[in-house]
Amino acid sequence: MTEEPSQTAQPRAATPPSLPAPPPLPQPAALPDPGALQDPAQLQRSEQTRTYPCPQCGANLTYDPGHDQLLCLSCGHAEVIAAPQGSVAKRDLGTAMRELAQRAAGDQGSLTREVVCQNCGGVTSFTGTLTATKCPYCATPIQRDDLQQAPQRLPIDGVLPFQIDERTARSNVEQWITGRWFAPREFKTYREVGTFTSIYLSYFAYDAQTVTDYTGQRGENYTVEVGEGNDRHTETRTNWWPVSGRVANDFRDVVEPANTGLDAKKLVALEPWPIPAARPYSAQYVAGHLSRTYDEDAQQRFENGARHQMDKEIQSTVRRDIGGDEQRVDQVRTTFQTLAFAQLLLPVWLLTVTYDGRPFQVFINGVTGEVQGRRPWSAVKITAAVVAAIIVVAIVLVLVKLAK
Repeated sequence: MTEEPSQTAQPRAATPPSLPAPPPLPQPAALPDPGALQDPAQLQRSEQTRTYPCPQCGANLTYDPGHDQLLCLSCGHAEVIAAPQGSVAKRDLGTAMRELAQRAAGDQGSLTREVVCQNCGGVTSFTGTLTATKCPYCATPIQRDDLQQAPQRLPIDGVLPFQIDERTARSNVEQWITGRWFAPREFKTYREVGTFTSIYLSYFAYDAQTVTDYTGQRGENYTVEVGEGNDRHTETRTNWWPVSGRVANDFRDVVEPANTGLDAKKLVALEPWPIPAARPYSAQYVAGHLSRTYDEDAQQRFENGARHQMDKEIQSTVRRDIGGDEQRVDQVRTTFQTLAFAQLLLPVWLLTVTYDGRPFQVFINGVTGEVQGRRPWSAVKITAAVVAAIIVVAIVLVLVKLAK
């Protein structure tokens, strides 16, 4: 069997075609000189948080989707993003996890924190893996500033900024909901009963180079004539030959969501993500939006997700290398020559509607506008449709009978 490596493989990582930029929000103020950019964040060192007050009116600056700027929705003042440029660097998975274990030894710091809002004095709670939220009393966006350097946590390496603004996201979800004919009427009034928010979710993106040795069998089909008389017919049979070989795979940007409590299948359906467009992490891209760090770490998501994606593609590569009409793969032994990762924040618009005591989530890809979600089914509408179908069939049968 051939010993030559096969072509590279890239599961669930194709980059979608670039989309036209969404229309800008009306009449932003003139941008400052890019040569004198500074991070406009206001740091609260005692609380280890940061906010983004507008220097013109004191309201809040938020990241403006589709534009490299922070925008004040109250007065239109804009600040150019002062963030590092370039591509996102990936780190060796084994080395990073060993270093994390060493740093975190004996450090049992809790993810849950209560902070005092420096704008109004109210207490804001960060629960679980939430890292950016809004004060429940004055709506000031607040970011935790401690987890990026926390010894027991992997830092965020990159961010894929929002490109779809709220107006476009709402239009997309409106079309999606309108097309759900059998959704209950109450579900379609999501504006009154649902919550709609922008959030950065945590993902891990993996690169790997693998070499796989295999043994198996190649099947070559042939046909024979069997039987006699009226029972004579053609049958397909297969000759099997033992084979062995070696294949190589080169994986790039195999992504895995790292947050729990969300509909994992629908999150996967939002793919593909344009991962090469991700930028080195800056908290400015998160300003005004919710954000979460990971619930499952890079090793867990590799073993429980990315490894399965890679194994599936390796099996396909082995079968192509075996060739023939049919293939049997008896044994594979894969060696990871390199395995690197990066933690990325990816943008999602999230609609949550509670119906009949159950939450239903609808996700909008914050870059491509792709909509995926679940909705309840209306028993009344389904029953009415079935009854209408029965009536139509009955009318057709009566007309056919009268025509005879």
